[in-house]
Order: sequence, then structure tokens, then C-alpha cells
Amino acid sequence: MKKLKTALLCLLAVAGLQAQTKPVYLDNTQPIELRVKDALSRMTLEEKVKLCTAQSKFSSHGVPRLGIPEIWMSDGPHGVRMEIMWDSWDHAGWANDSCTAFPALTCLAASWDPSMSHLFGNAIGEEARYRRKDVLLGPGVNIYRSPLNGRNFEYLGEDPYLASRMVIPYIQGVQENGVSACVKHFALNNQERWRDRIDVQISDRALYEIYLPAFKAAVTEAKVWSIMGSYNKIRGQYACENELTLNKILKGEWKFDGCVITDWGGAHNTKEAALNGLDIEMGTWTNGFTFSQSNAYDSYFLAVPYLKMLRSGEIPVSNVDEKATRILRLIFRTAMNVNKPYGSLASEEHHNVGRTVAEQGIVLLKNTTGLLPIDASKYKTIAVIGENATRKLTEGGGSSELKPKREVSALQALTEKFGADKVQFSLGYGSGAVSYDKVNKSPYDADKLRKEAVELASKSDIVIFVGGLNKNTQQDSEGDDRRSYGLPFGQNELIAELQKVNKNIVLVMLSGNAYEMPWLPKATTLVQGWYGGSEAGHAIANVLSGTVNPSGKLPFTFAAKLNDYGAHSFGAIAFPGDSIREEYKEDILVGYRWFDTKKIKPLFPFGYGLSYTTFEYGKIASDKKEYTADETIKLSFTLKNSGKVDGKEAVQVYASQPKASVVRPAKELKAFKKVFLKAGETQTVELEVKVKDLAFFNEATHNWTVEPGEFVLCNASSSADVKSQVKIQVK
Repeated sequence: MKKLKTALLCLLAVAGLQAQTKPVYLDNTQPIELRVKDALSRMTLEEKVKLCTAQSKFSSHGVPRLGIPEIWMSDGPHGVRMEIMWDSWDHAGWANDSCTAFPALTCLAASWDPSMSHLFGNAIGEEARYRRKDVLLGPGVNIYRSPLNGRNFEYLGEDPYLASRMVIPYIQGVQENGVSACVKHFALNNQERWRDRIDVQISDRALYEIYLPAFKAAVTEAKVWSIMGSYNKIRGQYACENELTLNKILKGEWKFDGCVITDWGGAHNTKEAALNGLDIEMGTWTNGFTFSQSNAYDSYFLAVPYLKMLRSGEIPVSNVDEKATRILRLIFRTAMNVNKPYGSLASEEHHNVGRTVAEQGIVLLKNTTGLLPIDASKYKTIAVIGENATRKLTEGGGSSELKPKREVSALQALTEKFGADKVQFSLGYGSGAVSYDKVNKSPYDADKLRKEAVELASKSDIVIFVGGLNKNTQQDSEGDDRRSYGLPFGQNELIAELQKVNKNIVLVMLSGNAYEMPWLPKATTLVQGWYGGSEAGHAIANVLSGTVNPSGKLPFTFAAKLNDYGAHSFGAIAFPGDSIREEYKEDILVGYRWFDTKKIKPLFPFGYGLSYTTFEYGKIASDKKEYTADETIKLSFTLKNSGKVDGKEAVQVYASQPKASVVRPAKELKAFKKVFLKAGETQTVELEVKVKDLAFFNEATHNWTVEPGEFVLCNASSSADVKSQVKIQVK
């Protein structure tokens, strides 16, 4: 009995010892910060440095000795990219990496509906989780400054408030799956041409009022876990190693507790990267773009060169401890998060989400003769013309390329909707094959294609033209910008010819950018369809047929000509720069702020979009007339669906300060809401605007200032269509 008692005591002692020595970092019941601290205390200097560098194209190191896994990343903002080879950009050729292609973010922004953002983010987060990705490289929130920026389709438009409200639920939806969103590109990545070296000169006001708010919302409200730096310089210093944006603003003013990840090859100097806020360096070989040696990952700026500086004392060890802490925090939130769901891939539910977002984002720009919605019973022959009716628009575009499980074209969906016996197709124009770094010529005879299309149009009762841009180089694509504001491949000439032979033409344009419209005066019907992803065709067909009432509104301004944009009104130094330096001379007057303040009439204003029904706005009222700086203004007005079709309207509230000590825009978006009304229904719409959100950034005090005095708040259906206004006083 005594021996048994002794044995039991020994067993209990061993168990107690084991319990005491069990790594806290493995105990998911403990707070993350305690687990991070515990794991960090067990790591060698070499292991801490390893965390900061890539081990393959899309993964960074873990700590194998301690059972801490690596971080796996994936493009992109519109779907989980196909698998890439370990150390080349070639596709891996897997059979199980097909995804749902979700609409481009311009389409999401055009929905003006944060609930769509959450649906989108959660669905793409489920796909990333299923594919065992820890970081999804998106969404993008760079501001639409010029319609020539090849990457605008990845972003959320020209207004910082709209982008801020739309990015928050997207991030929350992704991260509910234990996958980190990685908001990009921080900051001022507003062009692709010379993106790796252009040095942006910008005022503090423009930086804080226009280009940073969506990033700030992502950090301070959505609590995003990672951020990707941009390639360009900001005031002489590369963005991925920038003292101002990374240390002072992101990690200082905003208290960001996540990881800063380079864009691939975005680091340039070991000491600056280490001291100025970079945490994880990703890329290709030693500088992101060239191939040189077999041990290239060890030669990264935050690899062996960083380790040598730490050992020599040139950089304090506390520097790598801070980086490792952030990276471990990211790992515990994602790869070591045992509570995350399993996810799902390319499900019908996800395809339905994609189709719904695409439908909600499609914008009806013109419908003067009531040609839409199309009643197929009125027509015996329907001509579908245009390459974008059949072209795969999930291919190309750079890092946003996708391998969708399915992609329904406009032609396929329109044929299903209206009948194969009625629909005939003609290509009309042709573009070259997809290419990332060169413009490929079309293999087709342009004159022959145009002649065939015009002949078909002349014999058809109605024409549906599906054109616009595509995802080729120098269009909507990473790596280079558009060279012209016009439509490519002779589309303007083709549309003009079609207009001569048929008056019933529905123009459907697919793009992530604005474009010139010389044919607009003769056009009766125009639809902006964006890049709609896997279910793009069904979304287009549902809107054209009236199955869905269009409710999208423009997230950026369509100008009559390129030089009407503020960024293009000051010459090349303002866009695209002189290849070395660029000056944002339009300052805070970006997008509609420029058009409204300078009284330049656009083709279609920011926030504009029609419906198959009509809405009547009542007079806006505030809950009182005087407010202090810490109060909230409560606004209300009636909205009536005065038509015969159920529909949604994105109502908008803009604010202005008639008398200010600094230049202020004619108006600025401060609130919006997507409202559904049945035919004949009236609803009281209630919105709130915080007085502090009426502030401007004061460069003298480096703070936000709300000046006492009069402010005007108006309800509107677009930035150019104000319905009524109310004046309030700020004490």
C-alpha cells in the first residue's frame, strides 16, 4: 500500500510538472497576448528573423522547432487565386483550386450597400479558409484619382467615406473565418505606370482627408489583422519602409496591432525597412522581379542582412522582438486559431452571393425611351453584339486573375433568358489574348467583324451591345495604366455604325473605369455592368429583363473628357508624373469634389443611377438647429416609391460649409443608406452625421478641426441632384 501511494504521488508530481511546463502558446484558452509572449520567450534570434521573410512565393516562415506553422497567403480581392508554384509564377496545375469569382470591388462599391460587403467578405473568407489560406491579400481601398489607373477596378471608388463604410463589413466578414484580410495598397498607389519608383508629393490635408480614411476605418473600426504596403515612394521614402505612414500614422496614431506586409519586392533597404515599420517581406528572389541565386530568400533585406545588423548591435534586438510579436499575433489569430470554421469552396451559396452583389451593383445610366426592361414577347430577333458578351473577364488583370469553377457569359445568360430561337450573336470587334506585360494584337479582321455586326443589327428587332474594357495590359490591369480615355478596339466607331441601322440598342459596358462616350447623344439606353465574376451573365440578363430592378449607383464620376478630371488638369506632373516625381496638385478636390467645386458638368455624376421605378424625396429635417462638436445630427426625410415596380434607392446626404477659413469642397458625402420600397410605399428615412465628421484636417495644428458656424446638409440622389437642404449651426 505504501509503495502504491508513493507511485501515485510520483505520478501526480510528474503530471503537475508537465502541466506547469506545457507551452502557454499551445493553450488556446489563454489570451492571445499571453500566448504571444510565451512563444516569443522560447525563440532564438535566428527564429525571430525567419518570421520576417518569405519561404516561397506565397508563404512566410513559421517556427518548426516549436510547432508554430508558417503563414499562407493568397491573392486576391475578388476570389482565391489558383495555386502558384513554390518558387515561380507558373500555375501549379492543381485540379482542386477552382473558386467562385466574385464581382470586382468597383461593382461592390456601386451597390452602395454595406450588407452586400459583409456577404461578399464572409463568402470569400470561407473560400480562403477552405483552401487553408491564412491571409487574403485584399481588399483594396486606394482612391480613384484618374480613370487611367489600370488597377481602379480593384478599389472602392473616389470617395473616402463610401470606401470606408464599404470596407469595414468586408474585413469583418473575411476575419470571421479565421482568415486575415490584408488591406492594400498602403498608401497612395493611385497608378500602375512607374509604380515602383514614382515619388508622390501630397499635402497633409489631402493625405488625411482623402487617401487615408478608408485605411483608418479598416484599422480602427474593422480591426484588420494585416496591411500591405505599396510600391511607390511617399515624400522621398518607399511606402514599405516609410517613417511617416507606417510608424507615425499606422502604428502610432492608429495603434495598429497587426502586421505590415510588403507588396512583392517592395522593400529596398534593410535598415530603413527594419526601423520604419515593415514586419514581413515578401517577393521574388532578392528584389521582387529578377532571378539571381539559389539562396535568394536568405538575401532578403529582412533576412541574413537583418540578422547581421541585429548581432552587431546596429539595430537593437527589441526591433525584431516587436516584429515577431506582431507576426505571432497574426499566426495565433489565423493558422493556430482552433475555433475557426472549416469554410467551403465554390458552393451554390457563394455563386448566389456573387450574383446578388453583381445585380445590386449594375448601374442603369440611361433609359430615355423605356427600352428596358426588355419584353422579349415584343421582338422576334435579338442581336447580341460585342466581344465582352463571350470573353472570359476573370482572366488577366494581374494578381486578380482567377480560375473560376464556372463563368456564365452574357451571351449564355441572355440566350437562356430570351430563347435560342431569338438570339443571334456577332463578335463585332476583337482584342488580343490576355497578357500581363505586352499588348497583343487581335487575330481578327476588324473591318470584317464590323461589317458582319452591322449587317446583323440591321436585320434584328433589338440589339444588345456588350462592350467596354477587358483585363489586358493597358486596360483594367495591374502593371500598367490605360493610355487613352477612349474605348479600345474600334468600339466607338462600331457603336456609331450600329446606331445608323437600328434605333433599339441597349449598350451594356463592362469595365472598372470610366471612358469617353462620343456616341452618348444618340444612345437611348446605357448600362454600366462592371466585372461581375462567375455569375456576371445571369446578373446582366436579370437586370435587362426586369427580373431585378437596377439599383446600383456610380462610385466615381464619369467625365466628358479626360482633362475634366482634377488629376489631369494640371499637366503631366500631376498625372502620371515625370517618371520620378508626381505632385497631387488637385489636393483635396478629388472626384466629385473637383467637378462640383469647379462647376464642371460630368457625363454622369458620382452617386448617379436610375431605376425602373421612380422615387420622390421629401424635405430633409434635422432634430434641432444647434449642435456642439461632440453631438450627433439626426436627419430625416420621407422617400416614396412613386412608380409601379418594387425597387431600392441609395439615398445620400452631403454636407458643406459655406464660410470656412480654408478651402473646402462644394459638398462632401457624409451618410447614405440603401432603402427598399414596394411600389407606392412611403418610408421615413433616418440618417445620422456626427458633428466631428464635419471637420477638416488642420495642417497648422496637425489635428481635425470643426469650425463654429453654419453648415448645410442636403439629401440627394447623386452628387449633382440635390433634393432639399437644412442649415444647422455648430457652436
